Amino acid sequence: MNKVLKWFTRDSFILPVVAIVMGLILGGIVMLIGGYNPFEAYGALFKKVFGDMYNFGEAVREMTPLIMTGLAFAFAARAGLFNIGGEGQFLVGMTAATFVGVKFAGLPIYIHAPLALIAGGVFGGLWAAIAGYLKAARGVNEVISSIMLNWIGLYLANLIVRQFLLLQGENRSVDISESASISLTWLSELMGNSRVHMGTLIALVMAVLFYIYMWKTKQGYEIRAVGYNPNAAEYAGMHVNRNIVKAMFISGMLAGLGGAFQVLGVFQYQTVMSGSPGTGFDGIAVALIGLNHPFGVLLGALLFGTLTYGSAGMSFAADVPPEIIRIVIGSIIFFIAAQGIVRWVLKPFYSKRKKEKVL
Repeated sequence: MNKVLKWFTRDSFILPVVAIVMGLILGGIVMLIGGYNPFEAYGALFKKVFGDMYNFGEAVREMTPLIMTGLAFAFAARAGLFNIGGEGQFLVGMTAATFVGVKFAGLPIYIHAPLALIAGGVFGGLWAAIAGYLKAARGVNEVISSIMLNWIGLYLANLIVRQFLLLQGENRSVDISESASISLTWLSELMGNSRVHMGTLIALVMAVLFYIYMWKTKQGYEIRAVGYNPNAAEYAGMHVNRNIVKAMFISGMLAGLGGAFQVLGVFQYQTVMSGSPGTGFDGIAVALIGLNHPFGVLLGALLFGTLTYGSAGMSFAADVPPEIIRIVIGSIIFFIAAQGIVRWVLKPFYSKRKKEKVL
């Protein structure tokens, strides 16, 4: 029990929670300035998410790809890399899963669905590994290369859909084979016929595997060592360049799986997109809220998904523009990044706790 209480009083827990509260308060102030009732708005937001099983299931569905892109960014960040290319890796993974889901029709479900998922993860990983290789071999900044790969990934995805998968007369691919679907009919019916799927369970498993790999294995230790100080890691005999490529591959694999989940579990087809969906970029925000820890990412995705999906209810019920939710999310990220402000707010609390310890 003491260990649990100690965990809840750690800075790594207190600071994000206070940052979230401060972000919500700032959002409320913005609503007041705009002439809206923040209590009514936040009430409508949470009612939208938790008011019935269908909307709760859809909120969970909204959170799932955010978990994966959040884990993707967090994994690379632990290696000292800023993987801003989750968007492109997400789209490449989605396209690979769609291709396998459409072109490999006839396979049994226990082979087809896993194969489509593996394809999404592997191709997403390979896409990220390009930026990793350029960083390791040529010293190219991964931010620059991964941004460029985002756009290449978007147009490559559209090209593949148009050339090989297009449904006649439509601006989307043909539907994937039913054997490639990861939808869970029984769970969907239980949650008001919402579009929940197996990907959510896989995402939770990935968060646990992330933690085990990063903090309980030798390879994870090496990746974190490279992230802390690549020169010291190299002096200790670690292969810095190999770990950079490895970290980017695993990061891209996580993002690619997130894209695969969207096709195989939610839409069952892929559209020709005029722009990026933004899930990879939202994953960066989720990882920052979660302080680049896998379990923090889960909580960050829960918060982000709740605010994003619930903003529709806030808009309809309280007539508050959904863009205000972006202000709230941006404020939360700002306060997490500017921890000095949060610590200043908490200074009286810390002073009181020190006095109690002295007494």
